[in-house]
Amino acid sequence: MVTHKIRKPAVAGQFYPSLEKELTAQIESFIDKKQDKRDVIGCVLPHAGYIYSGSVAVKTASRINIKDRIILLGPNHTGYGTAFSIMSEGSWQTPLGDVEIDNQLAKQLLSHSKALENNYAAHLYEHSLEVELPILQYFKKDFKIVPITIMSQEANVLKEVGENIAEVIQNLKLEGSVMLVASSDMTHYEPKITAAKKDKEAIEAILKLDEDGLIKKIRQLNISMCGWAPVVLMLAAAKRLGAAQAELIEYQTSGDVTGEEASVVGYAGIIVY
Repeated sequence: MVTHKIRKPAVAGQFYPSLEKELTAQIESFIDKKQDKRDVIGCVLPHAGYIYSGSVAVKTASRINIKDRIILLGPNHTGYGTAFSIMSEGSWQTPLGDVEIDNQLAKQLLSHSKALENNYAAHLYEHSLEVELPILQYFKKDFKIVPITIMSQEANVLKEVGENIAEVIQNLKLEGSVMLVASSDMTHYEPKITAAKKDKEAIEAILKLDEDGLIKKIRQLNISMCGWAPVVLMLAAAKRLGAAQAELIEYQTSGDVTGEEASVVGYAGIIVY
């Protein structure tokens, strides 16, 4: 008998409140209610504790018509699993309810990309995808996910996997119902002034939908953006799916919250359409 895999929250009560009421109240405190929503192919959302990056993530998500299927792409901070680890069945639990994995889409991705591997261990303790879920759930009650964590930094493989994902979406004629969420924080633990300068360069490359330019800036300027690989993959897929534009919704640093400017982490919310 196959048991239904339930991925329990790893960072509820740390990165965000573990009680539904408190979690909902915190998300609501960040919402920009005046904003128009738009259909997007992909987006970049930060994944720190909500007290630091929640405002950027929520303001960005509140501009998006959340789709029925979401491919979550995040950096692997834990080191468990493989270079490209997909969880292909079961569900993820959050204080706002369970989110089912789109088994059909996940299986198609696995069979179409030789880099993707089915790996549950990679997802057990990883926070980069988990923290996005309650925010997305707040705006849309019912959607399915395909979670993928990434450890590879090989540009050609990242772009190839992005192309593979786009091809599957096109083959299944799901263009209108799938969105790609790349989870990433920006510069880590540098003075606010240098963090903002470096992040501006990385953001400009993303806004040009230029994944090669992004990789070049990351390497040239030594930008400690933890999720640049998921962003490269998302951009490659999004362009294949017809993306022509991107927009920066919000940029902040942890210093804007704490007042501590000597060592900050940067957060950007970007939509791609």
